[in-house]
Amino acid sequence: MAEHSHHKSYLEEGGVKSWFTTLDHKRIGIMYLFTTMFFFAVGGIFGLLVRLELLQPGPLFSPDLYNKFFTLHGAIMIFMFIIPNIPAALGNFFLPIHIGAKDVAFPRLNLASYYIFVGGATLLILSLLTGGVDTGWTFYTPYSIRTATSVVLATLGVFVMGFSGILTGLNFMTTVHKLRAPGMTFYRMPLFIWAIYATAIIQVLATPVIGITTLLLVMERVLGVGFFDPKLGGDPVLFQHFFWFYSHPAVYIMILPGMGIVSEVIPVFSRKHIFGYKAIAYSSLAIAFISFIVWGHHMFVSSQSPLANFLFSILTMFVAVPTAIKIFNWTATLYKGSIQLKTPMLYALAFIFLFTIGGLTGLFLAALSVDVHLHDTYFVVAHFHYVMMGGTVMGLLAGLHYWWPKMFGKMYPETLGKISWAFNFVGFNVTFLPQFWLGSDGMPRRYHDYLPQYAHWNLVSTVGSWLIGAGMLLMFGYFIASLFKKEKAADNPWGGKTLEWQISSPPPVHNFEKTPVITEGPYEYGQP
Repeated sequence: MAEHSHHKSYLEEGGVKSWFTTLDHKRIGIMYLFTTMFFFAVGGIFGLLVRLELLQPGPLFSPDLYNKFFTLHGAIMIFMFIIPNIPAALGNFFLPIHIGAKDVAFPRLNLASYYIFVGGATLLILSLLTGGVDTGWTFYTPYSIRTATSVVLATLGVFVMGFSGILTGLNFMTTVHKLRAPGMTFYRMPLFIWAIYATAIIQVLATPVIGITTLLLVMERVLGVGFFDPKLGGDPVLFQHFFWFYSHPAVYIMILPGMGIVSEVIPVFSRKHIFGYKAIAYSSLAIAFISFIVWGHHMFVSSQSPLANFLFSILTMFVAVPTAIKIFNWTATLYKGSIQLKTPMLYALAFIFLFTIGGLTGLFLAALSVDVHLHDTYFVVAHFHYVMMGGTVMGLLAGLHYWWPKMFGKMYPETLGKISWAFNFVGFNVTFLPQFWLGSDGMPRRYHDYLPQYAHWNLVSTVGSWLIGAGMLLMFGYFIASLFKKEKAADNPWGGKTLEWQISSPPPVHNFEKTPVITEGPYEYGQP
């Protein structure tokens, strides 16, 4: 039975000003959501400009301007959208509700984390207004030491945003350990919470490394300290080790929450208990652990020792095991299920299909002899986007469509949702599938121009990016329009079993009128 609150919903409590000082985890999650989705739109525009330059051979923009476009596309998408979006937005909103709590463990720290994120993002945006950055989102030395662009502002922005991630991770871990409702054992938690918990571990342990790395780069530029400058006795490859020791675990900060969303959506729209609950839960923790010991596969051609290359190659292949466990269990859950192809389910299925392609092509890149040929080609660009956009973004869109009626009490139009999904799914494959062929034929990434032999597939790829843009524009349009609809969504439109579907839509200020007592798991479909 749904718990109907006689109290105001979190959207009705107080005026506009109350949002800026709120301690309500739901409001903070909404602020994260709209902030990161704004950055998604900005980063997407830069991505469309990159593809516009590559529409045909010959320069449209100057090489310097192109370098700034693809740097800002990468930096904004990674640091200001993909890393914070699902954990800080949907995680903030639903983690306390999923475990039967009234809020996170440290509400004031939660609000501070948001403002720290906004402060860091502002610094990175200021770099755009003061000449831009042309290093690529990885800020590789020695070029990032020597370029005259605004590297200091951009890297300081990444440094500040890192604190937001660390504090959010600490908050979530404490909340999971200390605020679970009576009867909410670890094995009764929704799998989304297992994914957010594993993500929080990575945030807390890995993010300080990128903070130190960016700070060292700032010191190098401002004070002339020679950590990475060969002329001063430094080692530019050391920067790569530091950067990827964070940034490979960061890939799983990006992907694990998306996997958690898929684990929520699949059982609801299959009307089946999730297959292999404990295997999926522990595979999230396994991915978090293994992610710390595979960073060297980004550096196979950086003069590492043959032994290091061999070990990193084996370990990289090993990380595919817990990921494959999830894929198998989701597929087994679908088997003989009563499947409903609603918009959230379409995005979840797209996640499984596209992320599997991304994972398999990752195995190709883990093989040393293959990677030497494909390194720094468009094959890597395609692989990365199949994991990040085909995985994380499709997972996010599954979650947004799944939880939108719960978050705002309004339902989006299902038909437009499916049309938008078709544009995004087809557009994504038209954009990035040809890049596997371009890369295997030797087209290098990061260049603003290319040989005429690559023109055909670049044209196809750019047209695909326009399809994605149309799909995203349609999606933003119907989401925003739904907020102004008079009719309210049902409290449980999908028939979900987790706790958020047992309260009113949108949720009341304190989530529950009385603390729930948990007596069963979150996916008990078909049980007496």
